[in-house]
Amino acid sequence: MASGPRCIVVARMADFIQDLEWRGALYDASDGAREAIQAGPLTAYAGFDPTASSLHVGNLMPIMALARLQRAGHSPIAVVGGGTGLIGDPSGKAAERTLLTPEQVAENVAGIHGQLARFLDFGRAGNPARLVNNADWLGPLSAMAFLRDVGKHFTVNYLLAKESIRRRVESADGISYTEFSYLLLQAFDFLELFDRTGCTLQVGGSDQWGNITAGIDLIRRLRGARAYGLVLPLVTTASGTKFGKTEAGTVWLDAGRTSPFRFFQFWLNADDADAVTYLKYFTFLARDVVDELVRATGQRPEAREAQRVLAREVTTLVHGREQAERAERAAGVLFGQDLASLSAEDVLAALEGAPSSQVPAASFAGDGLSLVDLLVQTRLASSKAEGRRLVQSGGVYVNDRRVTDVHARAGAADAIGGRLLVLRRGQRQQHVVMLA
Repeated sequence: MASGPRCIVVARMADFIQDLEWRGALYDASDGAREAIQAGPLTAYAGFDPTASSLHVGNLMPIMALARLQRAGHSPIAVVGGGTGLIGDPSGKAAERTLLTPEQVAENVAGIHGQLARFLDFGRAGNPARLVNNADWLGPLSAMAFLRDVGKHFTVNYLLAKESIRRRVESADGISYTEFSYLLLQAFDFLELFDRTGCTLQVGGSDQWGNITAGIDLIRRLRGARAYGLVLPLVTTASGTKFGKTEAGTVWLDAGRTSPFRFFQFWLNADDADAVTYLKYFTFLARDVVDELVRATGQRPEAREAQRVLAREVTTLVHGREQAERAERAAGVLFGQDLASLSAEDVLAALEGAPSSQVPAASFAGDGLSLVDLLVQTRLASSKAEGRRLVQSGGVYVNDRRVTDVHARAGAADAIGGRLLVLRRGQRQQHVVMLA
């Protein structure tokens, strides 16, 4: 039997399909796609719309697909739609997008670069990832050349048969010619990548099926070659709500938009019915590890072990191990762990939304400020008498440490990071005191 590096790569490629199917992350594939992937290596691409300066958790499915392809020995290309982003993809949209200016698109493209580098290895020997911007070839493209070389290969009936277009045509608002042309532009992207890099596989969400098959058809007609598509399921929660949307809004990959703590909390708060699915979708954990977490969840659902591992793994992928560990420590604040072990930034992230007030730092100089007075000042007590009763009964905590001395004072040395104190009345009422 043959052996060596080539056989190992082919085995990894066969395992890729099996692994994707076990994870439930393969929705459909075009004719011959499975065989082509297993025979590999090949070059594959997924596109990312630069509608914001950051990707969000809804983009993780195609990102993970590219990362898994690279680990299996294929060469991934991430296409940032600097050109198509000026048009807007009608797929999955009930109404037309607000058009962005070229300056906005350029800014958004720049913000996405670094986020992809956390998943894809751009310096890998043999099959490095590549990041390209379709504005490089769509920008110089003239309308006459596009209509002559691409448009003539697609009938209006062909376009109207695509679900993404048909739904919009039948909607009250209809569809503009701008978005009607999007499918042809994405098909041209596939053709251009085929010519430039030999790319023969496009990966995307199931709502991209029409766009992907159009590119496959264009390559067949103009180059007489075979290309393939692989689509991933659109992620929803067990309750049917849109994945990645919270009361606070979209969950972004940019730490400046969604803090690592809030990102960690998003995964930690996953429903039991979703946690195992997300572990399969959004981590590289092996099957036996996930199976053990399934058993643990069934036996001890209150421990939320699957959610903790999920939050730790995905936050590490997106923000790095140090930020994931900080977020996990900060999450412990919500379960009564010692605040003194955290930085002021982590405490503020954990208690974001809690009532707060600023108190002059000079008030804490010397012997500090009376704790009873501070309770009244922060309205945790309605009067000094009530404040004393609360302290004597053991219902007052400073930085999660119970205080029972009615004469206790809070000084600058008690402030976390020299910046803040956390007062708590009972189990639920908290107030953050900022030293100004």
